[in-house]
Amino acid sequence: MTPSTPDLAATSADPLADSPFLQACRGGTPRHTPVWFMRQAGRSLPEYRAVREGVAMLDSCFRTDLVVEITMQPVRRHGVDAAIFFSDIVVPLKAIGVDLDIVPGTGPVVAEPIRAREQLDQLRPVEDGDVEPITAAVRELVRELGSTPLIGFAGAPFTLASYLVEGGPSRDHRLTKQLMHGDPDLWHDLAGRLALIARDFLRQQVEAGASAVQLFDSWAGALSLADYQEFVAPHSRTVLEGVTDLGVPRIHFGVGTGELLHEMGQVGADVVGVDWRVPLDEAVDRIGPDRAVQGNLDPTLLFAPTEVVHAHAARVIEQGKAAPGHVFNLGHGVLPPTDPDALTRLVDFVHGHG
Repeated sequence: MTPSTPDLAATSADPLADSPFLQACRGGTPRHTPVWFMRQAGRSLPEYRAVREGVAMLDSCFRTDLVVEITMQPVRRHGVDAAIFFSDIVVPLKAIGVDLDIVPGTGPVVAEPIRAREQLDQLRPVEDGDVEPITAAVRELVRELGSTPLIGFAGAPFTLASYLVEGGPSRDHRLTKQLMHGDPDLWHDLAGRLALIARDFLRQQVEAGASAVQLFDSWAGALSLADYQEFVAPHSRTVLEGVTDLGVPRIHFGVGTGELLHEMGQVGADVVGVDWRVPLDEAVDRIGPDRAVQGNLDPTLLFAPTEVVHAHAARVIEQGKAAPGHVFNLGHGVLPPTDPDALTRLVDFVHGHG
């Protein structure tokens, strides 16, 4: 981590030179604690529900106009310090022709789950033409956002593989673990292909203008430490180290990954996201002193009275001081019934705290 000085590459002409979010990601001390929310561009906003009415989720992810509008909505409403690119982790798979859909109330559903080697051929590299509506949205967003950074993202190989092997969301990931242990060569070939897809998708977003990236490993918390080290870490490293040369902060996040935090910080992340189960100062001890952290207010606390929310937020901010940089966030995504005004009040509180 670099000390709390402005980015050497930044100039007075750079609108992101004073970004609190980027400064915190790089281990600096910005003028206020930066804050953004996972799933901030989503169902908690009435304006989101209005523009999505009658439009399927995956269709909206490939419409440049909708991607731009939805990504901008929480920036306009809440004044957050970063925008998260509106998309879904299965978008690059859809872009290369994998037969899948996002079913309302269920999540990603794969028509023909991958269980055999001959099915790997469909997992070809992501080419620029596959995602042109998406990169066009990134370019437009960068122009509109100005001094607010845009975060690009991708799903991590394990989580993508779990959807492909299980055929959809799973409580126990039985078929995924069965493949990992029963045919490790096939597993590593599958995860290796997905790592290259995720890496290239992140690169395309950054090359179009994204200022940071986040790798979501939503289901990694289902694994033991030993399984993570053997079957997952090498492929996540391929993704994150594969964008090192682009010079943008790399955030790595998973749910229920308290026992994996150290390893997740060793696969190429500059910032490790922490869910609400582990206090941030304890998380810093697990991750190590050379990584910034992101998190980690329990999303359900937003349904509590404002003074309760702010008391817990203050505790998170104080605990985050144990790290060389802290980006305030929830410990997972914004829940759909959340009052948008509660998020706006929280942003104002975090910016004004201390």
